[in-house]
Amino acid sequence: MKNKTLIIGASINAERYSYKAAEKLLANSHQIYMIGNKTGTLFNHEIVKDQTPFTDVDTVTMYVSAKNQTSYYEYILSLKPRRVIFNPGTENLVFAKQLESKGIIADESCTLVLLATNIY
Repeated sequence: MKNKTLIIGASINAERYSYKAAEKLLANSHQIYMIGNKTGTLFNHEIVKDQTPFTDVDTVTMYVSAKNQTSYYEYILSLKPRRVIFNPGTENLVFAKQLESKGIIADESCTLVLLATNIY
């Protein structure tokens, strides 16, 4: 298995990009954790609502808007990921600066594009 990715904004709705990201990450042998507004199961993986202290998170990929990210700031910093991907529509300069001040890469990219081009 490859590095662990935490999807924030996970959904069981197949039309959502977070759903597509989960599908593609698993297809590319990445381990995933998921946090969403609603609990559920997606591809045999649990979506939780709580800010669970997952271990060994390499990447956090954001699927919530900047205004809905503030409650996750301290949580994400506590996970000490290598990078946080701000997918289109989730860009957040304030949080990006906080991440970078802690040595965490703030990447304005698209998880799906990164996976499709083999540069994830």
